Amino acid sequence: MAELEKFKMAIGGQWVGAASGETFESYNPYTAQPWAEIPKGAAADVDAAVEAAYQAGRPGSEWRSMTASARGALLQKFGDALLEAADHLGEMETRDNGKLIAEMGVQCKYLTQWYQYYGGLCDKIEGSVIPIDKPATFNYTVWEPLGVVACIVPWNSPLLLLTWKLAPLLAAGNTAVIKPSEYTSVSTLEFMKVVEQVGFPPGVINVVTGFGADVGAPLVEHPKVAKVAFTGSDTTGTQIYQAAAKHMKHVTMELGGKSPNIVFDDAEVDNAVKGAISGIFAATGQTCIAGSRLLVQESIHNEFVDKLVALAKTAKMGDPMNMDTQVGPVTNIPQFEKILDYIDIAKGEGAEAVLGGAKANSLECGDGWFVEPTIFTGVKNSMRIAQEEVFGPVLSVIPFKDEEEAIEIGNDVVYGLAAGVWTQNIRRAMIMADRLEAGTVWVNTYRAVSYMSPFGGYKQSGIGRESGQEMIKEYLQQKCVWISTATEVPNPFVLR
Repeated sequence: MAELEKFKMAIGGQWVGAASGETFESYNPYTAQPWAEIPKGAAADVDAAVEAAYQAGRPGSEWRSMTASARGALLQKFGDALLEAADHLGEMETRDNGKLIAEMGVQCKYLTQWYQYYGGLCDKIEGSVIPIDKPATFNYTVWEPLGVVACIVPWNSPLLLLTWKLAPLLAAGNTAVIKPSEYTSVSTLEFMKVVEQVGFPPGVINVVTGFGADVGAPLVEHPKVAKVAFTGSDTTGTQIYQAAAKHMKHVTMELGGKSPNIVFDDAEVDNAVKGAISGIFAATGQTCIAGSRLLVQESIHNEFVDKLVALAKTAKMGDPMNMDTQVGPVTNIPQFEKILDYIDIAKGEGAEAVLGGAKANSLECGDGWFVEPTIFTGVKNSMRIAQEEVFGPVLSVIPFKDEEEAIEIGNDVVYGLAAGVWTQNIRRAMIMADRLEAGTVWVNTYRAVSYMSPFGGYKQSGIGRESGQEMIKEYLQQKCVWISTATEVPNPFVLR
């Protein structure tokens, strides 16, 4: 076995191991072999990182003393540096989580846009002067940073989902302690080398690696953490929300999804088929916005499924480092086993696997954790396979009669992250967009995101928004200042 690559945590501008000296292994999903050694952090490491972030963000510190324009220039410089490092970071992510290098290379280059965008927004954060109704009084507002923000990041797109949090929180003047997933810590640690290169003041950005109980829990509960920004499952999100509430911490949560991808009989069928494939088999279905419920109008159901299966059969599985690979491995063993369990559940519920439905055993998949692209028909929306997030390449096809039934089925789930609508009828598109309970509705496209556009969910899919201009206020708090110019204080026993 090859010697493991060894990594350190970043705390207070220093590269350090865990205080305990303990480490754990990170696995390459394609080879199913360990390749990296990661520090196994614990509460002592969390304390050190939070204290470093707290001190770095105190009034009078180098970071807090920067003008907004200077802070913005640093963020934009950081964006430029990330662009230069994008190929390397993309390779690290692919090696650590198995996502396609064809996507990760592009995705890591796209990161720079968030830092450029929010860097430009730094000196546009303005308060207001209020024409108050009290005589001899000057009243105004300012926006101030919250303080230390805990960023808890999942394993499916570590750097992208970190950036959605980090760029705006830095633009707002906060500091950060990052906890990457224990399955995919490497790219975040490599990312910190770019932070060091650019010259952020020590302690502004920190990373503690380890497991949820050892690092995540003490980080969420730490009294000096002002906000928790989390992306992950709704089960874990609920636990974090409850823990954060004990200390009245601010939260932003982007949680699970069971998104409906709805195809009407007037859709451009070939485009809709591609949209359905993109919605569920891109990223091996390991994405919160996966269009895992495909709703197809009855009049075109059979024709559509035939074309869908025919195209899905052509998907090339194999080494995610190859540019022509289209479906890569599942990121970790627990998720791999969970997906196979859900496939068995679906079969037990009476759904029919018209494609896939098992572990992939082709030569191209080697020893990796691969699941065949799977399509189930005969699915009822009440089935577990239609109600619960699988987070894998498993699609449930559900027929519907008309707009009303499509809306009823689409909304009949506890999640509300995203939805897709395929139609050439603008009236129908507008009605569906209006009535679907989802934070994002795509019409004649799917799985599109931008630093300019807010992203987040309804219902159990989360709280708050990421990206877009307005969401920077998720990382700010408003202060109101009253200045009296009166020459005499009025009756002190009466509310002014």
